Amino acid sequence: MSKKGVVLTQYIQTASGERLAVIPEAEYQRMVEALEDRLDVEAAREILARIKDGTEEVIPAEFVNRLLDGENAVKVWREFRGMTVDELAEKAGIGVSDLSAIETGECEGSFGSIKKIAAALRVSVDELA
Repeated sequence: MSKKGVVLTQYIQTASGERLAVIPEAEYQRMVEALEDRLDVEAAREILARIKDGTEEVIPAEFVNRLLDGENAVKVWREFRGMTVDELAEKAGIGVSDLSAIETGECEGSFGSIKKIAAALRVSVDELA
C-alpha cells in the first residue's frame, strides 16, 4: 500500500455521507504512539512548570520509599519538613506527648489533631492516612 515511503490512503464514504480515511494498521499505530509521546511530553512540561512556580513539590526518593515501606507518615513528613517533634507540636497546637504517641503508633490521634498536623505540615489529611 505504499510507494517509496509514502502511505497510500484509501477513502470511503459511509451511508450517512461521512468520509473516512483508511490507512495501514502499522501507520495507525505509529500515529497513536506519536500522539501518546506528544501527550507525555506536554504532561512533563506542565509538571516542570508547576515545580518551577512552587505549586508542585519534589519529594526525594528516600522519603517516598519510607512512606511506601509503611513508616509513620506524620514522622516522615515532619522529618522531610525539617521539623522537630516540639516544633510540629507547637505549630499544630497539640501536645508533644500526643504527637509522639501518634508517630509511634500508640494512638491514631483524633481527626481534629490529624487535621491540625496536616495543616502544619502543608499536606492533605489523606497523605497522613
